Amino acid sequence: MADWNLLVEGRSPRKYQAGQMVYLQGTHPGCFYYLISGSVRSFISSSAGEERVLAVHRAGDLMGEASFFDGCPRVTSAMALEECSILTINQAQLDAAFQHHPELALPMLQYLARTVRMLSNHVGAASLPAQQRVARWLLGQPVGKDGVLKATHEGIGQAVGLSRVSVSRALGELAALGLVELGYRSVIILDRAQLEVLTFDA
Repeated sequence: MADWNLLVEGRSPRKYQAGQMVYLQGTHPGCFYYLISGSVRSFISSSAGEERVLAVHRAGDLMGEASFFDGCPRVTSAMALEECSILTINQAQLDAAFQHHPELALPMLQYLARTVRMLSNHVGAASLPAQQRVARWLLGQPVGKDGVLKATHEGIGQAVGLSRVSVSRALGELAALGLVELGYRSVIILDRAQLEVLTFDA
């Protein structure tokens, strides 16, 4: 994994408070962001005012890089979930980083490819049954060292475009199949291989 801290050399990150917007959907992407500490919610807003969460970024993530590289208006917004330390990176700063650390170029392309794939998966998942949507989302989330994935049924619903009731039903079905174990605001994946098979069967 690339050491994105190389992007920080000689620069000071900006502090964001919980609830503060980092960037807005539809705005010009003159930069992208490196999340040094904290967590940030990335989401899409519809014309009806509804929101769909695409990802929760953690320390070490890049944000807003897809729009930055293609130069088109941002397709998502991002909001700090807690106090965050974030570094803004524009084209000149990125060029300088690549000049001093050319080893960052390939990991940057790989990271961008993963972001594009994630966005494509979100679009493709819209037509899937609830169980498959939830399974795909679970497989794409980071887990703690104890193997626990912290999530609420409401949060999962926002991410995959389902009601809380539908998410609860889907998780119950996955638990009955022995694929996951449910806890308070948490999920443990017991059989990742079979969960992946379930998503492919979709």
